[in-house]
Amino acid sequence: MRRSDELGAPAVVELPQGVVRYFERGAGRPVVFVHGLLVNAELWRKVVPAVADAGFRCLAPDLPMGAHEFPLRPDAELSPPGMADLIADFLDALDLRDVLLVANDTGGAITQLLLTRRPERVGAVVFTPSDCFECFLPPIFGPLPKLARIPGFGLIATALLRVKPLQNLPFTFGLATKRPVDAEIVRRYLDPPWHSAGVRRDLRKFVRRLDNRHTLEAAPKLAAFDKPVLLAWATEDRLFPLPLGRRLAAAFPNARLAEIDDSYTFVPEDQPGVLAGHIVEFAGVMAD
Repeated sequence: MRRSDELGAPAVVELPQGVVRYFERGAGRPVVFVHGLLVNAELWRKVVPAVADAGFRCLAPDLPMGAHEFPLRPDAELSPPGMADLIADFLDALDLRDVLLVANDTGGAITQLLLTRRPERVGAVVFTPSDCFECFLPPIFGPLPKLARIPGFGLIATALLRVKPLQNLPFTFGLATKRPVDAEIVRRYLDPPWHSAGVRRDLRKFVRRLDNRHTLEAAPKLAAFDKPVLLAWATEDRLFPLPLGRRLAAAFPNARLAEIDDSYTFVPEDQPGVLAGHIVEFAGVMAD
């Protein structure tokens, strides 16, 4: 499948769970971008160029959350803690050190679990609006884990999302982006589960295990991560309102919150330039 050139060069890495594809651009301190459910590295296509041009090595993996192209091994552990371990294994496999993680949506929840399980290679984190505390998942998406137990869930969900008039409804992308996502990018999100039974299997395995007990159990442990944290939070977000971002910032001993206007959850889509500026400035302050 064709991907945006802005992401950089494609590559693959073999992990204990299976093959993961990622995209790399730039050189310098590693910045690893963590997307959420039913999207892939394309979420970061508008952010990566500015961060790479500022002197950073940007890596954007396609994580197995339903829009990846290489199915994992059938026995791969795809619970939220298992996904956190997969990201840690990705950092290990590429020997990335002092990593700046940039996370969004479901990827933010997984990053929180990573920080409580295997934080050794992480030097700092930027959270954009993300699941946390009791909000994993947001109430409107709460039925998904039960729905994922229905035979054919992945195919039915993908078929519905491929209908263009449905793509901007509240229960699809309508609450995540303030402006419609380009149709070609939506296709790149939805084609993998539509065409691959293995990808749909991975999606079902992951969604069935989503439970806010994971984020609630992780929350008090976040205080042990004393490295810099930035929360680049959308002031108009309706899935993860600003007070939730403030609560997450307060859970860390070394965090600050930057408010981003005119955006919903997918800040990399709605305000990519503003987000890239915050990432670069944050990384520069850390270097000083």
